[in-house]
Amino acid sequence: MTPDPIRINPTTRTERKRRKREYVVAVVFLLLIVGLTWAELKYLSGDYYLILNLLILNVVLLLGMIFYVARNAVRLMLERRRRVLGSKLRTRLVLAFISLSLIPTALIYLVSVKFVQTSVDYWFKGQVEESMEQALELGRAFYGSAQERLERRGEAMIAEIRRSGYAWGGKTMNDYLGGKFEEYDFSLIGVISPEGQEQNTHATAQWEQAWPEIKEKVDWQSLRADPRSWTTIIPRPGSDLVLGVTPVDEGRSGYLVIGETVGHGLMHRLDQIVRGLDEYKKLKTRKYPWKMNLYLTMGVMAMLIILGAIWFGFRLAKELSAPVQALAAGTERIARGDLSVRLEDRSDDELGFLVQSFNRMAEDLEQSQKSVQQANVRLAQQNQELERRGQYIEAVLNNITSGVISMNAEGRIGTVNTAAEHILGVPGSMLIGRKPQSLLSGDFADMMNEALSSVSANPGTLWSRQIDLPVRGRNIKALVNVVSLRNVGGREAGHVVVLEDITELEKIQRLAAWREVARRIAHEIKNPLTPIKLSAQRLQRKYGERVHEKVFDDCTELIVKQVERLQNMVTEFSSYAKLPEIQPRPDQLAPVLEEVVGMFENTHRKIRWKLEIFTTIDTFSFDREAIRRVLINLFTNAAEALRGQRDGRVQVRAGHDAEAGLITITVADNGPGLPKDSSRMFEPYYTEKKGGTGLGLTIVRSIVADHGGQVRATPNSPRGTVFVVEIPGA
Repeated sequence: MTPDPIRINPTTRTERKRRKREYVVAVVFLLLIVGLTWAELKYLSGDYYLILNLLILNVVLLLGMIFYVARNAVRLMLERRRRVLGSKLRTRLVLAFISLSLIPTALIYLVSVKFVQTSVDYWFKGQVEESMEQALELGRAFYGSAQERLERRGEAMIAEIRRSGYAWGGKTMNDYLGGKFEEYDFSLIGVISPEGQEQNTHATAQWEQAWPEIKEKVDWQSLRADPRSWTTIIPRPGSDLVLGVTPVDEGRSGYLVIGETVGHGLMHRLDQIVRGLDEYKKLKTRKYPWKMNLYLTMGVMAMLIILGAIWFGFRLAKELSAPVQALAAGTERIARGDLSVRLEDRSDDELGFLVQSFNRMAEDLEQSQKSVQQANVRLAQQNQELERRGQYIEAVLNNITSGVISMNAEGRIGTVNTAAEHILGVPGSMLIGRKPQSLLSGDFADMMNEALSSVSANPGTLWSRQIDLPVRGRNIKALVNVVSLRNVGGREAGHVVVLEDITELEKIQRLAAWREVARRIAHEIKNPLTPIKLSAQRLQRKYGERVHEKVFDDCTELIVKQVERLQNMVTEFSSYAKLPEIQPRPDQLAPVLEEVVGMFENTHRKIRWKLEIFTTIDTFSFDREAIRRVLINLFTNAAEALRGQRDGRVQVRAGHDAEAGLITITVADNGPGLPKDSSRMFEPYYTEKKGGTGLGLTIVRSIVADHGGQVRATPNSPRGTVFVVEIPGA
C-alpha cells in the first residue's frame, strides 16, 4: 500500500477559507486605496472638505493594511522564537523585500515631496504675466525633458541590447521591447529597418495605426547625415506624442523608435493658461492644504508600496519555505528508517525539480532496502542451511569413534572432533591453530612429516599406517590415515587426518587367539592328567605299607599335588576358552555383594572388608552367577595383592547413577598399586604373580563386556588399586 505523500502546503478547509478571505481583503484594500488616491488627485481643485475626507478614509484603510501586515510579522516572530523549521528563511526573505522596497520608495517619496514643494511654490510665485511666461517655459521645458528622457532611454536600451546580444527582429528582441513598453508606459515602441520596414512594434490602441505617419514625419536625411538621436512632437487633438528615433549602428541595423504621449496638446495648454488666470487667486489661497494633501497622498502610496512588498514577502517566503519544510520532514522520516515517504509535487520550477529528485531518491532507497532485505533473507536462509549442514557434519564427526582432524594449507589444525581429543588425550582448544607434529614428539612427528610429504607429492592417494601413541601414561594402538584436500583449481587446500583407536580391536583379536590356544592346551593336557593322578594314588595305596622310605611318600604326594595343580590350570583354561553365555534375569545385586563379601571375610580374616551401598539399587537384569564370579575374581585379586600386609583393607562400594543409567561397583585396596604395564592387566596370561594364570581379570572383563558394561583399573589414594565395574541398569 502506497502511503499518502507529504503535502508541500498542507491546508485544511478552514485554512483555505481563511487564506481566501485574506486575498479578498488585500485586494479590496488595494483597490480602495488606489481608487481614493485617484479621486483625490482628480478632485484636487474641488472642495477642500471632500479631499480631506477622502484622505482620512485612505489613511484608515492604510492602517487596516498595516494591522494585517503587523499580524503576519508577529506570527513570524513567534515562529522564529519557537524555532519552527523555515522561520529563519522566511524572516530573511521578508527583511530582504522590506529593504528592497523601503530604500527606493523612501528615495522616490523624498524626491516627490521635493518636487511637489517646488512645483506648488513655483505655481504661486510672481505675477500673472510672469506666470504665463513661466507656464510657457514650463511647457517647453516639459517637452524638452520628455525628449531628453526618450533620447536617454533609447541610447540606454540600445546599449543593453548590445550587451545582451539580442538579434534584431528576433523573438528575444520582441520580448525585450514588449517588456520595456510595459515598464516605461510607452505609447509605442518598435524598430524600423534600413529598408523602412517596421519590426517588433508595440503600440497603444490610439497609436497603433500611426506608423505610416511616423515614417513620414521622421527626417531621414538628417539622421543619415548625423546619426544621433532625433526627437519630434506629433500633435493630436487632445494629446501630443513625443517621438524619439535612435540610430542603431549608425543606421546600418535600423532605427529604434520610441513614442510617449504627453498630457493634452501644447496649444490647448497655452489656451488653458489664459483661462486659468481667473482661478489663480482661488488656488493661491489653498496652496498649503494642497501641499499637505499631496504629501499625505504620496505618503499613502509609499506606505502602500512598502506594505505590499512586505505582504508579498510573507507570501513568497511561505511559498519558498513550505517545500523546504516538507523536504526536512521527509529527510527526518528517512533518517528514522521510513523510506516510503514521498513529497507531493505541485510545481515545475527548481523547487519542484528538487522535490522530484527527493522522491526519486526515496524510491531508489526503498527499492535498495527491499533488495537488501531480500538478499539478507536469502543469505540468512543459506546461512541457516549451511549452519544446519555444519551442525549435522559436526554431530556426525563428534559421534563417530574415529578421530578426524582437518588442517589448512599451512599444516595447522582447523577442526578436531571429540574422538580425536580422546585418542590424543589433548583438549580441542589446545589443538586448534597448532601443527600436529608439535603435539607428540619422536616417532609421531616423523610419521606426520612423512605422511604430509607423501600425500602432497601424490594427490589423490591415501597414506595409512599403524603406530603406537603414548597417551596419558599408556600406549594405544592407532591406525592413522592421511589424505590431502584439493580446491576447484586443483591446488592443495589442506589435509585430513583420521585416527582410529584399534587397541581394543587388538585385544579382542588377541583374546580370541588365546582362547583357541587355551582350548587346544586344555584338550591336550587334560587327557593324561587323570591316569597319572590315579596311578600315583594307586602306587601309594599298594606299596605305601611295604615301602617305608619317606622319599616314596613324598614323590607320590608331589605327583598328586602337581597333577591337581595342572588340573586346576586346565579347568581355568577350559573356563576361559568356553565361558558360558550369560542369562540376565531381574534380580537384586545387594544380596550377591553381601554373600561374596561375607565369604571372603571368613576366608581372609587378616584383611578388613567393608561393604557400602551408597544409593538404593533397584532390581535390574543381570546374570547372578556371572557377576558372582566377577566379584570373586576381583576380591581374590585384592586379597593376593594384600598378602603379607598387616593393615590390609578392601572397601567395596556400589550404587546407581540414575543420570547415566549405570550400576557402579568399586573394589579399592591399599596394596602395592598398579603394575608398570597396567594397560595389559586385562590381557590373557599377563600376570606378575607367582603361580598365577593371568586369566582372572580377563574373565572379569569378558563377563562385564557381555553385560554391556566396562571395567577399568585406576590408582587408589594414597596407595593401592581401585577396580571400577560399570553395568547398564534400569
